Amino acid sequence: VIAHPKYQESKRIAIFLSMPDEVQTEEIIKDIFKQGKECFIPRYKPQSNHMDMLKLSSAEDISSLALTSWNILQPSDDDTAREEALAGGGLDLIFMPGLGFDKKGNRLGRGKGYYDTYLERCMKHPHGKPYTIALAFREQICESVPVTENDVPIDEILYED
Repeated sequence: VIAHPKYQESKRIAIFLSMPDEVQTEEIIKDIFKQGKECFIPRYKPQSNHMDMLKLSSAEDISSLALTSWNILQPSDDDTAREEALAGGGLDLIFMPGLGFDKKGNRLGRGKGYYDTYLERCMKHPHGKPYTIALAFREQICESVPVTENDVPIDEILYED
């Protein structure tokens, strides 16, 4: 991941904090800060499909985050001091989680449409749509993944081979 040209050229990167069944992102997050890039993580709004990408100040900042009912660390709702990526300069790159992917760039998420809705908002931002890379295990690559017209295809899927 860290040798990838898109990662190397990106300054503002959004990345998910991994759940136990996902590709672990901790080392990538540490590298984002080591390289002097800006790091943004998701804050999901329950009972909706709204998600913001909020800025982390350091890799250690993760330990100050609240644990949600989904067992995901994220900034709390009353944390208003963090920059939201689209309120600033937008994003260059988003690393995306998922349950399944196909080689046409289709992604099966957890069913709420958080990332698709967020990417729609990115497309309206002056900076435009960021490049999207899904991080997957080989077992998550499927022949085809069901999609609707609201699903935004991923630019690239990285998986071990």
